[in-house]
Amino acid sequence: MKNMKLALGAVVLLFVGTTAFAQTENIVGVAAGNENFSTLVTAVKAADLVGTLSSDGPFTVFAPTNDAFAKLPDGTVSSLLTPESKGALTGVLTYHVVAGKFEAAAVIDAINKNDGAFEVETVQGGTIILSLEGDKVVLTDAKGGKSTVVIADVPASNGVIHAIDSVVMPK
Repeated sequence: MKNMKLALGAVVLLFVGTTAFAQTENIVGVAAGNENFSTLVTAVKAADLVGTLSSDGPFTVFAPTNDAFAKLPDGTVSSLLTPESKGALTGVLTYHVVAGKFEAAAVIDAINKNDGAFEVETVQGGTIILSLEGDKVVLTDAKGGKSTVVIADVPASNGVIHAIDSVVMPK
């Protein structure tokens, strides 16, 4: 019985310690720790945005998964990752970032209080329209493209991440 209590205590300590560590990771650290965001992390590094997205924030990042990047036309990602396309890449990535921390409940509340659509300004300077389709939050970009939040409220020390299923594009 004593060994069982000791083992349970060790598991609780490990869980609490791991949870505390995970909560101290910033947006870049959280994304880098998830293999589903490897393309995003590569792009953030290529655009020299690691420092920005590691700063205090807070930020809300609508983070495209690897599958979202794979939906882009062939050659788009590799083209954006070239040094010559750094400006365009930076524009695309910062279009996915909103200043402030907006968890899913706040986003849904804002959508509902604004007749079903809420426009947010991105760090890039463009806007994205947030709406609901059923119980899913949908982003509509400047070109009319749509993306759905597939995982909401991934916490980070400097904001929150919402994983999306398509890359949204600025004008």
